[in-house]
Amino acid sequence: MKFIGISFLLIVLPLTLLAQDEEKKFGVKFSGFIKNDMFFDSRQTVTARDGHFLLWPAAEKLDPDGNDINDKSAFNMLAIQTRLRAKITGPDVLGAKTSGMVEGAFFAMSNATINSFRLRHAFVKLNWTNTELLFGQTWHPMFITGCFPGTVSFNTGVPFQPFSRNPQIRLTQSAGDLKVILAVQSQLDFASRGPAGTSTTYLRNSATPDMHAQIHYGTKNTDSGFELLTGAGVGYKSIVPQIETGEIIDNGVVIRPSYQTDETVKGLSAMGFLKVKIPALTFKVEGAYGENACDYLSLGGFAVKEVVDQDKGLLSYTPITVTSFWTDIHSNGKKFQVGVFAGYSQNNGAKDQILSLDDPYGAVYGLGTNLEYVYRISPRVIYNVEKVRFGLEFEHTAAAYASEYDAKYKPTESNEVANNRLLFSVFYFF
Repeated sequence: MKFIGISFLLIVLPLTLLAQDEEKKFGVKFSGFIKNDMFFDSRQTVTARDGHFLLWPAAEKLDPDGNDINDKSAFNMLAIQTRLRAKITGPDVLGAKTSGMVEGAFFAMSNATINSFRLRHAFVKLNWTNTELLFGQTWHPMFITGCFPGTVSFNTGVPFQPFSRNPQIRLTQSAGDLKVILAVQSQLDFASRGPAGTSTTYLRNSATPDMHAQIHYGTKNTDSGFELLTGAGVGYKSIVPQIETGEIIDNGVVIRPSYQTDETVKGLSAMGFLKVKIPALTFKVEGAYGENACDYLSLGGFAVKEVVDQDKGLLSYTPITVTSFWTDIHSNGKKFQVGVFAGYSQNNGAKDQILSLDDPYGAVYGLGTNLEYVYRISPRVIYNVEKVRFGLEFEHTAAAYASEYDAKYKPTESNEVANNRLLFSVFYFF
């Protein structure tokens, strides 16, 4: 799949020639960076892409002698975050200024295809005086581009910071210092989890997009160097875990045929954020609540609530809820910066009592549903020299693995394990 990266260049390079058109109605600006990450972990971890994208430490895994098999350090070096971006401008359409962006990296879609080119953003924007309309794939609205963790690590505060890129239609309406954002999304790279694993089919079969609304307030004083950005948002998502109950077969005989089902899992989300910048420091904080929010790389998911019809195998579901908070503070030096990130996520259990997992129909689906909480503290140092950046970051991440649960699958007993990661990154921006 490496040919995709070459294909990207073959598509966008001819556009550069068009940018030189004497009428200058069309333009392409290329940018990006080369990034090399080197990291050491004190124990085995739950990650993506050969350990690059850190979520949390792996659970204890005891051998017959009582030794923790996962208490083993690891080291790796990768350059898969190297990124290419093309920003495109063109002639006005319908009285609006037009622009677009295509961006990708070599993070791939799985470990099996690591180093392959992967689409990150691909969208077109129409901008009127106070209105912006976006069509395409970009950050989910719960990832606030003006207020997100400034970590060296690519995990960008996951699982405390909602993290997802989605195909979407987004409307932004400005009125002075206020902005109202309305968006509807589908899923692609970041999908819900259910009986068939991680898949976009659950949202697609609901025939209802992921919906989100936000309001922002932002002000800036150039003379004093003071900036303020704050806002809040709410979202709604409905998925259909199954469209049929499935056959039950015993010794080649169909005991129960498959029946149609369209039972949904409904989930609300909410978030609020604040960013304050003064000449010397930038302070950011965000809190989020999610129901079945695992497609944002948050803890959570859903569980079987009850058997509605035993003869047909019809089930109902209840979402697992999570509350997360994070804060980030850093100095604003152009060459030398220091900062620290801290985050905490709490598994609140399901909204309703779930069907016992001892029942043949009992099941829980999601990400990190066996965790009571996760927290992280990660100080960092960044040094910029012209187009080169050196970043050094220490991440202490702890996760409490549940051993007992209440009737709503909320952990009541757990065992905490921790990982210490030392990350050194080198960027070359262009």
